[in-house]
Amino acid sequence: MGGAASIGVLALQGDFAAHARALERSGIAAVEVRRAAQLPGLDGLIIPGGESTALLRLMEPEGWEEALRDFHRAGGALFGTCAGLILLAREVTAPTQRSLGLLDCAVERNAYGRQIDSFVGQGTLRLDEEESEAEMVFIRAPRIRTVGPGIEVVAWHAGEPVAIRAGRLLGATFHPELSPESALHAYFARIASSRMVEAPASTQAT
Repeated sequence: MGGAASIGVLALQGDFAAHARALERSGIAAVEVRRAAQLPGLDGLIIPGGESTALLRLMEPEGWEEALRDFHRAGGALFGTCAGLILLAREVTAPTQRSLGLLDCAVERNAYGRQIDSFVGQGTLRLDEEESEAEMVFIRAPRIRTVGPGIEVVAWHAGEPVAIRAGRLLGATFHPELSPESALHAYFARIASSRMVEAPASTQAT
């Protein structure tokens, strides 16, 4: 009970180093994860932005998709940002592509525009029932078009949901790793740490 969660950052594509720095600003040591065999030693994994179709191709040879599903079934927490959210979503459009289908939402790829349409805005976070304003960086970002009944919206920009949670799943359309605040990373670490608290009880019940 207690202690810091062990958080990994998928280091196949995207700015995984920026995610590691964001975790470190919250006092959490990050593990760069390049092999699926590293997952069992973690409490949580961040799937960074990048290009979702390229990420799927990189993941295929080592069976990452089923490994991530197994990791989540075993109690591991997952946090997807931008392309990472696309990978977690139940449904992906513009165009349609396969995904893990773990997070009950439908997302539209590149719905905020091309690279030249990238922007920095201000939005609202509601984490642990406390609201705060935060900088949000959108780069070829997807939009969350629909959410299922078990989804909690934890961030908004211009009236739209831009970060959502369901249990140990967290997803954001923007890039929190590129802003000076680390609130969303610290929030994910708290989600992941609940696995450590519950593990002894589940072991006893087995």
